[in-house]
Amino acid sequence: MLVEGLIAVAAAGGSAVVQAAGTDAWNGIRDGFARLFGRGEPGREQAELERLDQTRSALEAAGEGAQRVQIAQVARWQTRLETLLEELPAAEQQLVVAELQALVAQAEAARPVETVHNDFSQASFTNSQVLGSGTMTVTNNYDK
Repeated sequence: MLVEGLIAVAAAGGSAVVQAAGTDAWNGIRDGFARLFGRGEPGREQAELERLDQTRSALEAAGEGAQRVQIAQVARWQTRLETLLEELPAAEQQLVVAELQALVAQAEAARPVETVHNDFSQASFTNSQVLGSGTMTVTNNYDK
């Protein structure tokens, strides 16, 4: 059974796979996770590349059910990472955790910045309504 810290790292890893799909960082993240799971075995690494490609395809095809598919894919990769970590000897486990944390950081760095821009000038306020226009920019860097 894994300790909480390792479960949290696995959860972050599952989220990183889903966040990276469809971004410019995907190829690097994809290759990193395939190496992580492949553990030096080319056949296993190729199988992981195919699984990762299936994940990306599922996310791209999700349409209106995107949130449900994202949740399922995060859970899928978290479970796989937990299993991987659980099966490793303690010394190797720490090396894999370090690799996984680096991949998570790489995925988070590639996450897009969300910006909302509203323009307010000559505004008039009545009750709870704002009428007019001017400038307000809100940027969410996801805690960066």
